[in-house]
Amino acid sequence: MSLFKARDWWSTTVGEEEEFDLGCLCVANIDNATDELDKIIIGSYHGILRIFNPKPTKTDDGWSGYKPEDVLLEASLPEPILQLEAGKFVSGTENLHLAVLHPRKIAVYKVGVTSGAVEHGRHFQLNMSFEHNLKRTAFNFCFGPFGGVKGRDFLCVQSMDGTVSIFEQESFSFCRFLPGALLPGPIRYMPKLDSFVTVSSTWQLECYKYQVLAVATDAKTKEESQNIKSGKRVTWDWCYNLGEQALDLVVVNYENCPPSILVLVVENTINCLIGTHTTNSLMVYQDITLKWAAKLDFTPVQVKLATFQDLKGVIVTLSDKGRLECSYLGTDPALFIPPVPESRELNYADMDREMAQLQKRIKQSSHKAVLMPNLKKQEDDLQLLATVNTNFDDVSMATEVEFEDPDPVPSITVRVQVKARLTIEHINMHVHACWPLKSNVSSFEISSVDPSNPSEQFVSFFIVGKAMPADMTVSVSANYMSASGAPRVATARVKLPVKLVIKPVAPVKNAEFKLTLDSNKPPANLNELFPDLLGENAGGQGAALGFQYYGNGPIVTVLASKTSQRYRLQCDRFEAMWLMVKELSGRLNSHFNRGKNDSFALYFAGQLPLQEYFDLIDAHFEHRLNADRCKEMLNQRASQFRAIQRRLLTRFKDKTPSPLANLDTLLEGTYRQILHLADTIEENNQSQEVAALSLSSATSLFNYLIKLWTNMSEEEYKVLQQCVSPVVSSSTEQGWQESVDAAVTHLLRTTLAKSSKDQTLNPQPLHIPEDTTKVKKHLALMCDKLGKGARLVEGLPTNSMVNMNPTPRKEKKDKISATSKTVMENGHIDNSDDTETLIGSQFGQHKSKRNKDQDYGSDINGLSDLSMLGLPAENVDDGMTEKRKKKHIEAMVPDLDDMDDEPVALES
Repeated sequence: MSLFKARDWWSTTVGEEEEFDLGCLCVANIDNATDELDKIIIGSYHGILRIFNPKPTKTDDGWSGYKPEDVLLEASLPEPILQLEAGKFVSGTENLHLAVLHPRKIAVYKVGVTSGAVEHGRHFQLNMSFEHNLKRTAFNFCFGPFGGVKGRDFLCVQSMDGTVSIFEQESFSFCRFLPGALLPGPIRYMPKLDSFVTVSSTWQLECYKYQVLAVATDAKTKEESQNIKSGKRVTWDWCYNLGEQALDLVVVNYENCPPSILVLVVENTINCLIGTHTTNSLMVYQDITLKWAAKLDFTPVQVKLATFQDLKGVIVTLSDKGRLECSYLGTDPALFIPPVPESRELNYADMDREMAQLQKRIKQSSHKAVLMPNLKKQEDDLQLLATVNTNFDDVSMATEVEFEDPDPVPSITVRVQVKARLTIEHINMHVHACWPLKSNVSSFEISSVDPSNPSEQFVSFFIVGKAMPADMTVSVSANYMSASGAPRVATARVKLPVKLVIKPVAPVKNAEFKLTLDSNKPPANLNELFPDLLGENAGGQGAALGFQYYGNGPIVTVLASKTSQRYRLQCDRFEAMWLMVKELSGRLNSHFNRGKNDSFALYFAGQLPLQEYFDLIDAHFEHRLNADRCKEMLNQRASQFRAIQRRLLTRFKDKTPSPLANLDTLLEGTYRQILHLADTIEENNQSQEVAALSLSSATSLFNYLIKLWTNMSEEEYKVLQQCVSPVVSSSTEQGWQESVDAAVTHLLRTTLAKSSKDQTLNPQPLHIPEDTTKVKKHLALMCDKLGKGARLVEGLPTNSMVNMNPTPRKEKKDKISATSKTVMENGHIDNSDDTETLIGSQFGQHKSKRNKDQDYGSDINGLSDLSMLGLPAENVDDGMTEKRKKKHIEAMVPDLDDMDDEPVALES
């Protein structure tokens, strides 16, 4: 019948004296490899399951054919295998699993791969996920997303008497008797119609709706199901008389034609591949037209199409005796013979003109050439992908929480996927989450990752500290050795949702700090912006929402104006508004900028909150000074303790005992002071860490308000973030105050200078300042210049888009003008005039309320014991000279009469 023969690409004979039939062959990426290439799965009536991965190579004589390493897995199951299918059968994952139908049960297996440390390399394992025992002898089954579910496949098993049993993954759903069933036939599921199609014993093609089967009245026997007088009976939706027995049934879904069944023919193009029993041929039909035919060496019982590494569209055929063959249609390609070129006369004038044009183009390109070529970045050997779950964990993983809250502290899981371009071993994973956030694991090790088997890990994050995080970004890094032996690091960053640290509460009407943002769009409904943070506010008008930090933290209220295009945020803590300002801005942009032509923008037309920002700078600086003072006193007490020990040791070694002269009492008192100072230093460090977070949040908010206030470009905003950095370092040598002061001073002397004559570069060494006067004054001067149109990037025109030129208060007018005159003189910044800030503030008129919530997050005056140790509790200059300070420290040694009689154990 055919002049052509199917070309053998790979073939083998499976087993000895084993039998196969329709349903024993399956082609799928059953090991869920990243290359998404198919594997061949076959099962025999003898219960032998085999998985093949053909990888023939091209040789001079053709293809290399079957090799022993092509067998990935061979397992013996206790019962005959009737049918194999691959789908998403296990809940909680969308990976492919293998469903195996036996006469009296259906089992679902996971095909896993394990990388070995010996010569044979990785090996595959067959692990059972679950199984369902059947009350009736099975014939076949189908699967699909019954009921329109997403990302899951359910099972429908047809028994020998025509009964269908529905299994929703690990759970049994229901069992129904099909009307008029005598012998079973092929059955398939149509997702488009949410229906089952089968061919009955009357040679009719029948369609049953899934919903009809689900809501039908249950019956214990087939006869009872046909005689139901009350309730709903199982009836077909439509039927078609075939007039012949059907061997197989396939549901076709193509983009250019409606969903079709292979036994039905439509006008649009449908290509199908049919194997014949009489002529051992493969016939390719386009609709009802035979387009191609190729001869086979055996009679196929099942035909599949597969995609492998070196070839797409491979035809996989299986015989009833176990002959497995991968072939392709057509003949071997002929060698290319170049045609004889046409002879033509050469036109030298045209050649000269073309040469001149090419030389001109080369000359022009040489002027634009860069010194170094742009090398293409090589693909990394390892890739990390991190995704955040949209919902909280069902069971919170939060542990070691440092605060109490009436509501349980939630946790959220991040899925970390590790993909490798080649096999990599001994990967050290590290999870980085800045306090007060924490993860349930900080580090772990992955033994091996290969390209076909990416690794997945799950890490839970939660809040543990009684503080407000400045950033919700966490990162996961992987340390590994590349193929060349060089150490490499791969990093993935992910942003956690803000609902992890705040919870919805009722909005608060009055607050100490208020922030108003203008927009160019009508106000959005807050319920639509924050659907995941409504809580008790659900069902409201969407004009006011309240959010509270966990640990009885401050409450941030968000208001949307009904008459103007404005939003207001208010809170009793200035720095607490940063996360909600950032979240509100992001959600507003996502809400309005859905189309290509949408251009939503926020503006800030108020006065910059300099004084509130300066208060947080002073609070953080106070903790730094307290740390230095405590360390100085600790060094003095330790030196004194060692001196007393030496004297006591000398007395004890003396052959003639002498009185101790109360040295033991002095040693005990000094030891108590050392312990007290150590506790004070630890307490100060914790308070300094909280103050650093508050300063970081306030800096981010301050920079963002400057951006909105001046309509700053992204390039300028990046420069501002680098100069006034929101990253507050805990370093004692180069702290935040002196680093920011140096960066802002550099801006004032270069980019923000009035002219080139005023530009100077005289960097000063960084050391901890005596107070924060300079950095505050320089920040005020920078804001003043930005408000007058200065730009942070050279070459840009003067900014005329400042939303409001701040007007100083009248009583400070003369003093401010005097300051502006003494700012820049010959490029030098004059700091002699201790003036007020240039820009007023609409925030916090009653500063006595500042410590209203000082028990949460920040304990500015929490070191009450410092005054007891002779240190001022606040950063005030008491005029004490170094000499007086030394005498004061010496006077802190306790009097002997005041010592407590309670004994103290001394640690060696």
